[in-house]
Amino acid sequence: MSLEKNKALIRSLYEAANKQNTALLVKFITPDYVDHDLQLRGPEDVKQFETVFFKGFPDLHVTIEDTTAVGDKVWVRVKYEGTHKGEYHGILPTGKKFTMTAVSIYRIVEGKVAERKSVFDALDFYKQLGVIEYTEKAKKLFPSK
Repeated sequence: MSLEKNKALIRSLYEAANKQNTALLVKFITPDYVDHDLQLRGPEDVKQFETVFFKGFPDLHVTIEDTTAVGDKVWVRVKYEGTHKGEYHGILPTGKKFTMTAVSIYRIVEGKVAERKSVFDALDFYKQLGVIEYTEKAKKLFPSK
């Protein structure tokens, strides 16, 4: 596939996520898909993870801020935004909003996503939800903006 087609595939993946359409979302990945950071393998794992995430954050929206493609890889920087309105991995709804930036590298094989590696700040995500709090020492080291 061309670099532009690979980038379009990733845009389609995020459009499906914004529609919370797990059935469509898994059509963009290979049967042996691996997400290294979320430790997901295959479409069923992805469907289960996204279903839980969408229930916890029913207003979730992902904005693509930047993409680059080289060979069979697509790099994307995205911004996630949502409100914790439903239970998420045993955490009762807090009603708090979150914003999180992530950078992901996708590997494309025959027009589908075969692999993803991501970098995101999970600690800040849980801090925004109010699930964790910094100690006094950490507050001095990492003052809030």
